[in-house]
Amino acid sequence: MALTREQLIDAAVGVLSEFGLADLSMRRLARELDVQVGALYWHVKSKQELLVDVAARLLDAVPRPESPTPALAPLAIAALLRQLRAALITVPDSAEVMQLAQSMRPESLDPLGWLLEFLRIAGISERDAAYARHVLVNHLLGSIGAHQEALALADGAERTGASTAWGDDAFDYGVRVILQGMALEHSTA
Repeated sequence: MALTREQLIDAAVGVLSEFGLADLSMRRLARELDVQVGALYWHVKSKQELLVDVAARLLDAVPRPESPTPALAPLAIAALLRQLRAALITVPDSAEVMQLAQSMRPESLDPLGWLLEFLRIAGISERDAAYARHVLVNHLLGSIGAHQEALALADGAERTGASTAWGDDAFDYGVRVILQGMALEHSTA
């Protein structure tokens, strides 16, 4: 049976989820799929292109929320960010993969488009919505990276402390501060 792009993405997500980005090489994927390395490049131009597809696949678990009313947009934004965090937090190096994908092809990451839409619904101008999305996504990815790093460095009892230091409460606090700051800035504009 011939290799498909979907099989390649599935294998890449599997290696990333189990071993992390350092072990996700094209050679390893070729071994996992029992094909020659060149066969992989029939489906993707580069590892970076593959990682964009991996990022999109990681976000497939996040359902498209209904568009909120302007008054409920901040709550919808916070809920969407929590869902994104939940989808990514358990996958090693997911923040780094998402950062690459966001830089290369943000349009391939549907939830980032939803986030932009909700910011516009909240009354944020087109230009400022793009900036606000950038800040919120950086908070999301930074939170995930810090959480994963703290867990990787901690042992035993320290793991619990490390996971709460960069856990949901800290993440939610940051989202609230960012959203309140945006509301303040746009209420005086």
